[in-house]
Amino acid sequence: MILTIFFIFSLLSLAHASVVDFCVADYNAPKGPAGYSCKPPSKVTANDFAYHGLATAGNTTNIFKAAVTIASDAQFPGVNGLGISISRLDLAVNGVIPLHTHPGASQLLVLVKGTIIAGFVSSDNAVYLKTLHKLGDTMIFPQGLLHFQINVGGSNALAFTSFSSANPRLQILDFALFKSDFPTEFITATTFLDAAVVKKLKGLFGGSG
Repeated sequence: MILTIFFIFSLLSLAHASVVDFCVADYNAPKGPAGYSCKPPSKVTANDFAYHGLATAGNTTNIFKAAVTIASDAQFPGVNGLGISISRLDLAVNGVIPLHTHPGASQLLVLVKGTIIAGFVSSDNAVYLKTLHKLGDTMIFPQGLLHFQINVGGSNALAFTSFSSANPRLQILDFALFKSDFPTEFITATTFLDAAVVKKLKGLFGGSG
């Protein structure tokens, strides 16, 4: 009984010793597999917990007519270690956020203005689509699943997305296939796309192979 009580108090002591209020990212220290090191508390300021990068619209003059402005631990030091981050989506008319995944987080999208169609594909290939057109319309995209957003309205669209990780990571399907050195012959073999189409898309996105 005494040993049990001692064990419990030992665990509580260890837990208490490891608890900190925050771990502001120290960009001057080496980054390890677990992420950024913590800035010494004496060097932490209120500025570490505020970020102004999402106040400005992103540049939508690109092939997707869309921009994603990210505020993850690499841009916003205060979110480091807290399991949260945020981004801004700007979509011009007919703009699209192409099929992509976030391997490290689920995502919640809140529409601010415009009309978009958003959706994701589950692991059993069921497709979930929803038109968001009112201020505050919200949609969830589960972790790791392919999802997208398309502006289907007659004006620019704006949304903010939050993530269940300070570093949700991102993989865009188009880039994985056509902006890489993934050999054309293997892309055609695995996707059944015509080689001419693959080479055209590689030329468009800057891929090789």
